[in-house]
Amino acid sequence: MKIFSWNINGIRAVIRKGELQKFIAEYDPDILCLQETKAEQGQAEFDLPQYKEYWNSSSTKKGYSGTAIFSKIEPINITNDIPSHLAEEHGLIADKYGHSNDEGRVIAAEFDKYYVVTAYTPNAKDDLTRIPLRQQWDSAMTAYCAELQKSKPVIYCGDMNVAHTEDDLANPKPNKGKKGFTEEERTGFDNWLTAGFVDTFRIFTQGNGHYTWWSHFAKSRERNVGWRIDYFLVSKSLENQIKSAEIHAEQMGSDHCPISISI
Repeated sequence: MKIFSWNINGIRAVIRKGELQKFIAEYDPDILCLQETKAEQGQAEFDLPQYKEYWNSSSTKKGYSGTAIFSKIEPINITNDIPSHLAEEHGLIADKYGHSNDEGRVIAAEFDKYYVVTAYTPNAKDDLTRIPLRQQWDSAMTAYCAELQKSKPVIYCGDMNVAHTEDDLANPKPNKGKKGFTEEERTGFDNWLTAGFVDTFRIFTQGNGHYTWWSHFAKSRERNVGWRIDYFLVSKSLENQIKSAEIHAEQMGSDHCPISISI
């Protein structure tokens, strides 16, 4: 089974460019998880009859954030957003930018033997004003997947808006302490590993030079000056079933590229 994740930075734009159609034709994923769709179901004109579609769009800001799961296998159940009891327990509240749990950022799909959860993690902002929110989000999201994991294994994927280690961005030293590479955000990632999840890409590939997002400035993508901020994390019980974990940097259409696992 092939599962892909891609922050497409606007599904309508990617379709207009023909890149989503090209991607589906080339890779034919069994399950495709999308982040930053910036649309509601029905607003994007494309035809993928082989897939069941599940969307979670922002209820407060149109054309902002949003996630979707396209699956050839029909899930048993779909749950949108972080459950309210966990959001409250971990202090996830609205800040001056809004409430992150109203922005269509999370979808959990339950299948027979596992959950697939995709999320678009809020970023900390250039001035780091959303670091408190990030800590609440990371705590609630990790707890959510750990709770799901008690009943069956979890495959978690998406744009986590953090480079975990110095190998996960091209220029770690000048970016230390900045958005996406603060101690608070990196600790939030560490807590996933403590909760029993595995970074699938690092099962197969070590070292730097492997990135999933590039700035639009200074030909960053051409020079591969990027960040690895998109991940597949799986419950440790699934680790031996992961056959590959890849970054598909050749796929254009967004400032992020798709990532995948074969399981």
